[in-house]
Amino acid sequence: MAVTIISPNRDLAPWISVLNDQARNLGIRDLDLRVWPDDGPKADIEMALTWAHPPGVLNDYPNLKCISSMGAGVDHLVSDPDLPRGVPVVRLVDAHLIRDMTEYILLAVLSHFRRFDVYQANQWAKRWQPQTPMEKKECPVGIMGLGQLGTAAALRLIREGFPVSGWRNMNGGLPGVTAFHGQDQLPEFLGRSRILICLLPLTPATRHILNLTQFAHLPSGAYLINVGRGGHLKEEDLIPAIDKGLLSGACLDVFEAEPLPGNHPFWAHPRIRVTPHVSSQTDPESVAPQILENLERLRSGKPLLNPVNKARGY
Repeated sequence: MAVTIISPNRDLAPWISVLNDQARNLGIRDLDLRVWPDDGPKADIEMALTWAHPPGVLNDYPNLKCISSMGAGVDHLVSDPDLPRGVPVVRLVDAHLIRDMTEYILLAVLSHFRRFDVYQANQWAKRWQPQTPMEKKECPVGIMGLGQLGTAAALRLIREGFPVSGWRNMNGGLPGVTAFHGQDQLPEFLGRSRILICLLPLTPATRHILNLTQFAHLPSGAYLINVGRGGHLKEEDLIPAIDKGLLSGACLDVFEAEPLPGNHPFWAHPRIRVTPHVSSQTDPESVAPQILENLERLRSGKPLLNPVNKARGY
């Protein structure tokens, strides 16, 4: 059973090395690992590992039985209008990804809560001006998206003493989190979120969900943290929202165009923190066992780990 890796803009050498090493350690002697586009006869390929694949390319494999994302997100797959029908899609769920994302979110929340953005600006201006500290109870956090990443972030923030609300598409609670769901409850959820964190999957329904209309529902001067996807934010609305006082600032790790173009106004804005999509990054060493487990399950006809509902988009 041949496996192809399709990821045009990624260094695949670590992936190939780790997968081959771990396959040998697990006694898998017949791993046939190939790299697109030089992956030999397409009919040999039964599993594809992908990230940012060229749309339509997966239809080149007539015997494809499984498509695996090389990360937690699958929007690059489900947004492909030519994704092969009937071929299951799986994603990676990794403790390292969850840990890294939780740490990034906690740092961004605490940095805003302790006014480090203000102190940085004051340092540049050589201005000594202590800020009145906030109380955590006065700084409720709202998390859009309560999947595994959102759940882990919510529980960590609760342990730190922040009131936490969560909003998701479907009804469902999480202990200690005030739950909201559906479009009807979105304004109420936003109205109690002084720090808004986006961890939604990117679907047609959530594209540009972070916009002026929704920002107007937030408490005045709320703070935005987007670690979901760049497509969640209507970028041309962010600076006007800050100028109007709807937002006090934003921490952004994801963007519509990546790398962020050098002439983009976000780079120079004093109230926007830019990081280069580093909130959580897939570690091949950590996820290789999961990929190989799904390969063995595919061979034996067992249910695959972490299947994606393509209709929902996650």
